[in-house]
Amino acid sequence: MDLSLVIPTYNERDNIHPLVERIHRALDPLGIAYEIWFVDDSSDDTVAVLRDLEARDPVVHVFHRELERGLASAVVRGFERAQGRYLVVMDADLQHPPELLPAIYQRLVDGIDVVIPSRFVEGGSDGGLGPLRKLISWTARVIGQLALHRLRRISDCTSGFFGLRRDVIEGADLNPIGWKILIEVLVKGRYRSVHEIAYEFVARDFGESKMSLREQWNYFRHLVRLVSQSPPDRRFFLFCLIGLSGVIVNEAVLILLLYGFHARDTVASVVASLVAMLNNYLWNDRVTWKSESSGRGWGWKLPMFVGISAVGIAITTLVMRACEGVGVPVPLGQAIGILVSTTWSYWMNSRVTWRNIERASRGDAIVVTRESVRDALVRAKSGA
Repeated sequence: MDLSLVIPTYNERDNIHPLVERIHRALDPLGIAYEIWFVDDSSDDTVAVLRDLEARDPVVHVFHRELERGLASAVVRGFERAQGRYLVVMDADLQHPPELLPAIYQRLVDGIDVVIPSRFVEGGSDGGLGPLRKLISWTARVIGQLALHRLRRISDCTSGFFGLRRDVIEGADLNPIGWKILIEVLVKGRYRSVHEIAYEFVARDFGESKMSLREQWNYFRHLVRLVSQSPPDRRFFLFCLIGLSGVIVNEAVLILLLYGFHARDTVASVVASLVAMLNNYLWNDRVTWKSESSGRGWGWKLPMFVGISAVGIAITTLVMRACEGVGVPVPLGQAIGILVSTTWSYWMNSRVTWRNIERASRGDAIVVTRESVRDALVRAKSGA
């Protein structure tokens, strides 16, 4: 089997026949062996429509679920049943154009690991979504990209339309919450290349939207769980939390020295900063970068950490002053400086102080390429 399409359905009876007809028109000229797996959670008579089509069309297969629900889990069940060396996931609501399937398939054959039709690259379109839907979509993408480093170069990381080589997910523990299965694949999969093809999202005519407040909540739960399961992302958030604890320690020691021991202001400030740095170092060494593979003791790591922290303080001050010079209030400038210095400090510590650990955990340099919808369709028609 060359290609397997995995299509989750929920009350999509009016879309089934038009979708399958368009899939056949797109793929039959390629002369490849393909199958369509519908994983159905419907509460109406969609399953009857699917069963009837399955009886008449040998490429159509149906798995109807009674005890399990959810778009992402439906895709995982489809992956388990699919036989193709290449897999494509798409919705049944006709918002994902089957006419792009030849282009997706060809890119996979050419060696691309993951192919994502994108609404947000040159030539793409979101289909005229309303302002609220645009805001929700943008917010979901940005939060995902901030939380998970593997999403940051992907323009449409929340897409429900994508293709991948089967070995990308072999051995991956896919256990998604809610509806964003692509994020699960991008975080847990094994791949080196991602190719985005611009496409025009189409407004739905029939069926029920999967967008709901519950699904939005599930999306946030999903991100939190993925961060906890992704060592590089988990380390960054731990680094930030430990940095926050350092601020609390700094203030507590400062108050104790000033009002308990009546120390001089400068002495109290210096001692409080040193105690906070030691607190941060200990927690980062024992929690954030906990490993026996570093092969370095305090004699090397602690001075490096203190030096990087000192430079981070200088960066915070310089950024604050620069912001003040262009009219930004000092508190806001300080916050921007802290954000910049925290990012810099994490980057430096991960590559200098605890560099052996980071070298062992990296190795996922991913090449992201993009293509306009016009070029994709031209290449598909030419068979290139």
